[in-house]
Amino acid sequence: MAMHSRVQLLAEDIWDTPDDENRYEVIDGELYVTPPPSLAHQHIVSELLANLRTFARAHDLGEVYVAPLGVILQRTSGVQPDIVFISPRRAEIITPRGLEGAPDLAVEVLSPSTASRDRGIKMRQYAASGIEHYWIIDPRRRTLEAYELRTNGYELAASLGESDIFEPPLFPGLSIRLTDLWR
Repeated sequence: MAMHSRVQLLAEDIWDTPDDENRYEVIDGELYVTPPPSLAHQHIVSELLANLRTFARAHDLGEVYVAPLGVILQRTSGVQPDIVFISPRRAEIITPRGLEGAPDLAVEVLSPSTASRDRGIKMRQYAASGIEHYWIIDPRRRTLEAYELRTNGYELAASLGESDIFEPPLFPGLSIRLTDLWR
């Protein structure tokens, strides 16, 4: 009887992927490839990035980065969240090639090809790696869900609709008008 073995990839392998505009991630040793995002997706990422980066810099809260950026979470998991935030207490994870450890915040903007992964295996991986805050933005439903890490995984801390104002506890004093994300 022939036995088949499956090759398990390492997180480090994300830095050896083709430069073809696709996003490559390794989660639990499995390779995931995502095509380039839509214009609507990129608009949301750009708007949120501008809000977070401007506020974080003005208040010396830490660094905000946008994909593509390699984030090594565990030996067999290297991902590329849409946006990440790193506070000064975790600054040591910032390296010349990317992040080598869990950021304080990971943000994913859902796409039809990634929604189940972002709400499933990636969410579990983010929690297991100690990412304290995880935001999921759904462009189709025009919602933002903010999760906070608790003892047993993520707990929904806020669920906001298309015209709500988000005041994330991670950024005291910041108000994000969600209507700006959907324009």
